[in-house]
Amino acid sequence: MTGFPTGLLFDDALAIVREVAAQHRLENETLALSRTHGRVLAAELRAPLALPPFDNSAMDGFAVRHADLRDAQVSLHLAGEQYAGRAFGIQVGEGECVRITTGAPMPAGADTVVIKENAQSEGDRIVVPGETSFGANVRKAGEDVAVGDLVLHAGQMLTPPRVSLAASLGVPSLAVARKPTVAVFTSGDELVEPGLSLAPGEIYDSNRELLMGLLRADGLEPTAWPRLPDDPRAVEIALRDAACAFDLVITCGAVSAGEKDHIPAVLEQFGQIHFWKVRMKPGMPLLFGSMDQARVLGLPGNPVSVFATYLSLGRALVDGLQGRSEPRAVERAQLVAPIDKAHPRREFMRAQVFCDDHGVLRADPNPAVGSHRLRAVADSNALIVVPDGPQRLAAGEVVEVLRYA
Repeated sequence: MTGFPTGLLFDDALAIVREVAAQHRLENETLALSRTHGRVLAAELRAPLALPPFDNSAMDGFAVRHADLRDAQVSLHLAGEQYAGRAFGIQVGEGECVRITTGAPMPAGADTVVIKENAQSEGDRIVVPGETSFGANVRKAGEDVAVGDLVLHAGQMLTPPRVSLAASLGVPSLAVARKPTVAVFTSGDELVEPGLSLAPGEIYDSNRELLMGLLRADGLEPTAWPRLPDDPRAVEIALRDAACAFDLVITCGAVSAGEKDHIPAVLEQFGQIHFWKVRMKPGMPLLFGSMDQARVLGLPGNPVSVFATYLSLGRALVDGLQGRSEPRAVERAQLVAPIDKAHPRREFMRAQVFCDDHGVLRADPNPAVGSHRLRAVADSNALIVVPDGPQRLAAGEVVEVLRYA
């Protein structure tokens, strides 16, 4: 097998994943606002109106003319009431005030609001303190957003506050990237469904639940296909069928160089390999290519490798297919214990990340080694990213950490 990159540095592999994803970015669709949560915005949004759209009161109280507040205490005639909702067209003249509630439009002539707790009612007269500053407790039209402001950028993830902002501008729908459809395969004759009996040499299939859960946590709706047996013809038929119907095909196992690792040969014959094998630990045998309409990501079979390769490269592929330009958060933490890495590959090491009593983010490496040790992943909440090349990192040094979520 030749003609494609192999044994790449991690950063070079990541660059290829992002480039291929950008070339195959999924089309857009327009959805009602209520269905856009967690989606990637496909087109910028400029404000069609100002926020607030009109001057309004920030407090319950009395709308007054600041010019009337000349003495320590001033008695004003109560000329009416303005509640939140449709403006009543009330005019505040000299020596007058209007009872007002939070969010209500400011009456014409008024420029200041005296809060209710600082005023006293005496029949149709309201006594207010004269030291209230000009414009107090008034929200000015457009002070948050002006008409035409760029408020949301293409490529941003639509979080609840961003969807809420669109709603506040009266926008009923947004253009978003279509979510990729994903087919998930696990492979190997040794795998058995949980709940069934194990024969000697068999193990339960943990990778399916691991990968399905990771994809669902990223807002996708993956489809689990039947397990791939250790048979090249069966692998070919299943992968070609899936590649015709899905945007992304993710496999677990059968991507190394063993006699039963048939996926690389199938992908080379019926598709295209973008790269095979990455200088990372765990996950070195990672395979990335294309077949028919699908991008194909072949993850190694050990569960820790599945976990690390999806978080570090699989998510980048999913983000790129949707045109997400907003980078995911990068966190850094101080090591609780030293790390001594002799090999040259980038390593993703299981760790518990926590905030100490001084507000410092700390990372405690899990001592477990081996890509088969799934419990160490379950006992941790992040991966420490140990840079390429041999590394001796002392306790207290700052490292990049990749949170599970």
